[in-house]
Amino acid sequence: MKRISKHISYKEAVGSNYAKQKGIKNKPNEEQVENMKLLAEKVFEPLREWVDAPIKVNSMFRSLELNTALKGSRTSSHMKGEAMDITSMGRKSNLEMFHYIKDNLEFDQLIWEFGKEPKWLHVSYSPVKNRKQVLVTKKRGVYYTY
Repeated sequence: MKRISKHISYKEAVGSNYAKQKGIKNKPNEEQVENMKLLAEKVFEPLREWVDAPIKVNSMFRSLELNTALKGSRTSSHMKGEAMDITSMGRKSNLEMFHYIKDNLEFDQLIWEFGKEPKWLHVSYSPVKNRKQVLVTKKRGVYYTY
């Protein structure tokens, strides 16, 4: 079985219930797979080691078709295999993971997604240049901003 990293299977990295339901193909090319492996190596695996317990990968790779269907950003790093949405499974909170990533790891973007404590984290890693941009999602009327 193909693996993205020690703790992320290929199936987990490309899995999407929405894509399955809608018959959308969600298959990365070689470059996208390499980006996913780099993201896992630089961000996910060091975080997983610190947490010392499983972390749920909600979303990693998204094809253009899937990203469009989900109304994702037209420039989403998920389409390049450079981003993932993750959630704590209990050992450490999303808030603790947020601060660990922010203070200890190299990343392009880290987004606190919704709430007084983040409901999940979006984190990306670029093979070219990492900005260490930290954002918090806020609701303004019917729109979401950072």
